[in-house]
Amino acid sequence: MKRFVLEIGRLALDLLYPRFCEGCGKPVRTMPDFLCWDCTLQIIPIRPPYCARCGDPVDGVTGKPFVCSFCVREPPPFDLARSAVRYGGPIRPLLHRFKYLDGLHVAGQLTDLLARAVETHYQPDRFDLVAYVPLYPARERRRAYNQSRILAERLARRYGISVFRGVERIRDTGTQTRLNMSERAVNVRGAFAVVNSAFVEGKRFLLVDDVMTTGATLRELARVLKLAGAERVWAATVARG
Repeated sequence: MKRFVLEIGRLALDLLYPRFCEGCGKPVRTMPDFLCWDCTLQIIPIRPPYCARCGDPVDGVTGKPFVCSFCVREPPPFDLARSAVRYGGPIRPLLHRFKYLDGLHVAGQLTDLLARAVETHYQPDRFDLVAYVPLYPARERRRAYNQSRILAERLARRYGISVFRGVERIRDTGTQTRLNMSERAVNVRGAFAVVNSAFVEGKRFLLVDDVMTTGATLRELARVLKLAGAERVWAATVARG
């Protein structure tokens, strides 16, 4: 009965406020979220082969588990990183809307994708805390929200885990969009600090973000958490660039 009422409510809202696909702009109609069926079919889930450590997918067939050259050269501070889908096609405008254009209405759909990665690669009951990538205070005031925090809070509620808010961004690093891998690593070095190590020591963290490109930000955050005494840091993102 409850499900029937919710469905009637959704149909009524669709009549009053029609939903349009964030990928192509066409009416969504019968789809439950904000991508039409055609755009949904264009989403590329991340499947093997991928790096056993950072989860970076590769094309082709490897025949056995492997670690990418970057992780061999510079082992990441996090224990594992995994993502749900490739950053391309309709996922790109969906995440752009969420991150920069007040697209909070798509948060549920993105959380579902993120949860798919978590439940495929991890055991949620092993996490003590869910952490997120903090924004510099001035930037968060301008944007009015932190998309990484929203994903972390939704995921934490889903698994009944507390959200860790004890990491601060102490330096404004600006946008990393136009920086290469080494430049990004330098840019975020020393940008985060743990407020109180007593809340970190011996804890197992799930570190959440929307997109992982080079992994520089998640690496630095994991490094700071490990230095503060974290036992494990696993990372999960919606998309992988």
